Amino acid sequence: MKSDSHLFYQTRARRPVLSQARGVYMWDVDGKRYLDGSSGAMVSNIGHSNPRVLEAMRRQMEKSTFGYRLHFETEPSERLAAKVASLSPAGMEKVFFVSGGSEAVESAIKLARQYAVTVGQGSRWKVISRDPSYHGSTFGALALTGYAPLSDPFMPMMQAMPKIPAPRAYLDGLPMDDPSTGAHYAAMLEAKILEEGPETVLAFIQEPIGGASTGALMPPAGYMQAVRDICDRYGVLLIHDEVMSGGGRTGRFMGAEHFGVDPDIIAISKGFGAGYAPLGAMIAQDRLIDPVLDAGGFLHGHTYAGNPLACAAGLAVIEEIETEGLMGNAARIGGMLKARLENLMQRFSFIGDVRGEGLLLAFELVSDRHTMEPLPKALNAHSELVDLAYEQGLIIYSRRTRGGIEGDHFLVCPPMIVNEEQVDEIIEMLSTALERFAAKAGLSVAAN
Repeated sequence: MKSDSHLFYQTRARRPVLSQARGVYMWDVDGKRYLDGSSGAMVSNIGHSNPRVLEAMRRQMEKSTFGYRLHFETEPSERLAAKVASLSPAGMEKVFFVSGGSEAVESAIKLARQYAVTVGQGSRWKVISRDPSYHGSTFGALALTGYAPLSDPFMPMMQAMPKIPAPRAYLDGLPMDDPSTGAHYAAMLEAKILEEGPETVLAFIQEPIGGASTGALMPPAGYMQAVRDICDRYGVLLIHDEVMSGGGRTGRFMGAEHFGVDPDIIAISKGFGAGYAPLGAMIAQDRLIDPVLDAGGFLHGHTYAGNPLACAAGLAVIEEIETEGLMGNAARIGGMLKARLENLMQRFSFIGDVRGEGLLLAFELVSDRHTMEPLPKALNAHSELVDLAYEQGLIIYSRRTRGGIEGDHFLVCPPMIVNEEQVDEIIEMLSTALERFAAKAGLSVAAN
């Protein structure tokens, strides 16, 4: 079948043509309105078409839209770097800008490796990650990803990295608030370091709060600190992938702030630029940067790194978050939205779990809430429910829960400007979509 579009996407499936977007809403060219219940791919943190951000971008466009980082320093990139450093853990004063999350993760692991080589630890090259996980689509980031459908076809072309299980206590029937649960999963990291040989392990990378692959997964009690302690014990660098959890969506600028644990390197993107320009960053401890620069420089870079227009947009986004108190709103409205999602479990017995923090939230569908057995794979719930919600005018985001093969979870992550009335809209449209899915799948629904 020949498509009438010259654009090449992931599949042949087509969506309506976007006409405009304002706040939490988007309209297609036929005038239908959609509530952006996932902020795109958890990107549009401050909503669409914010006039103050657009004005900041216009002012910068009148000055310059590009200045190559090896030829010029620019005021927007310097100001944004200083702002990011002020919002990062103590000692993380150095920022390297990129255009997206994959580039941020790639930069993090390349910095970690160059640091090890510089300080005489060239035997360290393995980066342990979790399964499932998603860290990006470039080969370096994909090697860290634990999501078989995305990585398996390319495995012969890259160096796969060691994996440990993600701390999915809800699937394993372990209590989230028991420190022994956190210790149980953290011990898997120590065992893997010992199995691989500590002298070969460079870093461990994790999302403090899960993104698409684990659906807003929260770490069990004690896990984050135990991981930090293990990394320190074996000289392993700790990298936090804050591509999705960073930027204020969880109620704190960095997701790890909820747990009081500082990493050695941070990768951030998505909501950091909030969709106004391609933007991401790697933030690192000075003690890692200084030896690398002294040895001749960071052997890495992208053409658009530190682009002045993107940095002007990013700075305006952070100013909007701070001025409008959007992190506080994310915490308050996020708590309300999470409670409303939990209430849906009373009507829909096939909702097995609701999780997350702030406005990084998800729910998971199951066949049996007690065993957490997934719905039959053939139901394709991960795509069916998204389409049914889309028909209602609600955009949500889904992934296969169990390694990309089966299981179904859905991220509900509206922009940080969302209000109580819009939460009502989200729940109303989602409820209708769940009812229609249940009817198609032959699942029972309790009466209102």
